[in-house]
Amino acid sequence: MFWKKKPKFQTTHITDSSFEELVTRADMPVLIDFYADWCGPCKVLGPIIDELAEEYDGRALVAKVNTETNPALSSHFKIKSIPTLMVFNKGHMQEQFHGLIPKPNLEEILDEYLAGTDEKGRLASDQTEEE
Repeated sequence: MFWKKKPKFQTTHITDSSFEELVTRADMPVLIDFYADWCGPCKVLGPIIDELAEEYDGRALVAKVNTETNPALSSHFKIKSIPTLMVFNKGHMQEQFHGLIPKPNLEEILDEYLAGTDEKGRLASDQTEEE
């Protein structure tokens, strides 16, 4: 019945002040969506990010940063276009993507980081390229 809907999952919103605690010190992979409320492509990506946040809850942190209300983070990471997606692992920024990324691709990215990384949070495929 419609009156027995389960409560809507709340996607984590990272702020200038909570970034260090939530991302840098995280013991799991972190996918961040840098967005703005007025951005059309961001509105398309938003529900996908919300779904991933719920599906990966407890295994990875999937969160959002509003670029309008968190200018320090936007400036620090030199966000020039939105949506911008960043993957952090073990306190290090690993990957950055711009524009709309399909949900299966985002799931694949998260699954790769969950499968295993080195002490700096890098994927096994990244390690061999640098050696």
